[in-house]
Amino acid sequence: MNNYSGLIQTIALYALPVLFAITVHEAAHGYAARHFGDNTAWALGRVTLNPIKHVDLMGTILIPLLLYFATSGAFLFGYAKPVPVNFGALRNPKRDMVWVALAGPAVNLLQALLWGIVFYLLLGAGVTEPFFLKMCQGGILVNVVMFVFNLFPLPPLDGGRVLVGLLPHRQAVLVSRIEPWGFFIVMALVLAGVVSTYWLLPLMGLTYDLIDLVLSPLAALVR
Repeated sequence: MNNYSGLIQTIALYALPVLFAITVHEAAHGYAARHFGDNTAWALGRVTLNPIKHVDLMGTILIPLLLYFATSGAFLFGYAKPVPVNFGALRNPKRDMVWVALAGPAVNLLQALLWGIVFYLLLGAGVTEPFFLKMCQGGILVNVVMFVFNLFPLPPLDGGRVLVGLLPHRQAVLVSRIEPWGFFIVMALVLAGVVSTYWLLPLMGLTYDLIDLVLSPLAALVR
């Protein structure tokens, strides 16, 4: 019974932040691709803020639920439906794929800042309702995790595409060949604790420091 109660509370707190985080992340990829010459996502209606277009039944709902019950909430993982991008249609494929890949994590960092601003505005307005304050904190956490995790330098994650775009041609081809197995390699590294220990936690700490620095003037005003 406690598991179900905890699950309901978790869903209530994180539903809105997660939907915003994945929707804007995927839409940003599509918008950036269109800006640089590829209309694939636009033609398929994926450059949209409608979350239904980006939610993947297995990756966004079923896998996180199964992991929640299997690990008692200690480990959660999920993914959205990737926006299709034809990198060959970009005006400068090797250079532009970097910007298309960075667009998703960039808007997650922006959303983390926006949730932080809302948090301090609520405090400044005298709002003490824990639900709304915890939702803002959840919004920051979700977006910081998405920002850092997606920058992990292994295809098909955004960081892997950035790496392919920055490397010389020969090395870029070698790295890109990992992509068909990249998801399974990343999952194995996640389950082994490598990603969290050597990438996620250290970079999340730095990202939180950056957010605190940017929001420090607003935080000082409401104290």
